[in-house]
Amino acid sequence: MTADTPRNRKAINLRKKVKKNNPNFRRHESWRYKRLKTSWRKPRGLDNKMKAQVKGWPKQVKIGYGGPRIARGLHPSGYEEVLVHNPDEAARVNAETQAIRIAHTVGTRKRILITSIAREKEIHILNPLVREVEEERIEEEISEEPLLDAEETEPEKEKTLKKPRRQKKSKGSES
Repeated sequence: MTADTPRNRKAINLRKKVKKNNPNFRRHESWRYKRLKTSWRKPRGLDNKMKAQVKGWPKQVKIGYGGPRIARGLHPSGYEEVLVHNPDEAARVNAETQAIRIAHTVGTRKRILITSIAREKEIHILNPLVREVEEERIEEEISEEPLLDAEETEPEKEKTLKKPRRQKKSKGSES
């Protein structure tokens, strides 16, 4: 159950080699001010030395620094990543070449369904995040939920007493 084919391994190794030769892209003057994080931001401004590509200043991110085309979209494990939102999408994944990444918007119950489908088809999950204990507990809750009749689903109308409204103070009477 590995996508560690010679072609994928070669692509991943090539990507590592190319990345090693690329400069470390840092935000302009992040080394000067503590308030600026080092994460990349495009330099802007007329007098910006980095934008002007002055010798001695760090390099900017450009299209030429991209990785090899054959390695794009590959996870370091060698699988092609597929973003999954529901169990139907998980069922359509090719277990030999693709791995599942469950979307962050998916709740725990649907995540468990996707995980169970992936286990049946022996699909690799890149971000399972659900602990086995939680998974078992939620599966038990799902199986124990009684099916409600139509009569029980209608909310009963309860008589509620209205609270008396608070009276506003008039501007003229200050006591």
